[in-house]
Amino acid sequence: MTQTNPAQPNENSSSSGITPRRSIIWCGCQAFARIITTLMFDLKVYGLHHIPTHGGALLVANHESYLDPVVVAVRVRRPVSFLARSGLFDNPAFGWLIRSLHAFPVRQGEGDIGAVKETIRRLKEGHVLNIYPEGSRTQTGELGPIEPGIALMVRRAGVPVVPVVISGSFTAWPRGRKIFHPAPIRVLYGPPMELNHLKPAQITARIDQTFRQLLAELRAKS
Repeated sequence: MTQTNPAQPNENSSSSGITPRRSIIWCGCQAFARIITTLMFDLKVYGLHHIPTHGGALLVANHESYLDPVVVAVRVRRPVSFLARSGLFDNPAFGWLIRSLHAFPVRQGEGDIGAVKETIRRLKEGHVLNIYPEGSRTQTGELGPIEPGIALMVRRAGVPVVPVVISGSFTAWPRGRKIFHPAPIRVLYGPPMELNHLKPAQITARIDQTFRQLLAELRAKS
């Protein structure tokens, strides 16, 4: 059992009084996903201790494939919220499932102010939220440019930014392929960064630089 410093809120508390918890559905899906990712992808995860045990945190990750939200969250001991493209919610059953897993819709290619506000609200309430600042999956397996929109969320939410890098997900499910196939996947969580005091261009540059440093470190482990 994880011990908590009694002088601090536990991992389920937040300043607003809302208690983000892993639901039964979340725990069941996480347990199933842990088995699959271990057997199919030999998933190895490093640096989980860098995720704050309480309060809002933004997990910013490079985007290699559709597998990324699963491999980012499967070993995390707090529930993780996600932005998902709005079309995924069109199917009522699937929409219900991903909402139960803390996903909420964003309209790709548009300035979705509602999604930005929801992101900031969840972070301020104490949730952990995963976002992909490249904006879309990589075409080549290499890191793409960081979109400027991430800076707005970072500055307004004022929460720690935890950089996450993924290696191998593109090989397992490259863009254009209909289904994934077995391949080793590695994930590395870096130390949290306080970026909200920086200018927008400095935030995107810092994230890009950190991604590149952590990817080199992660690939050296493989």
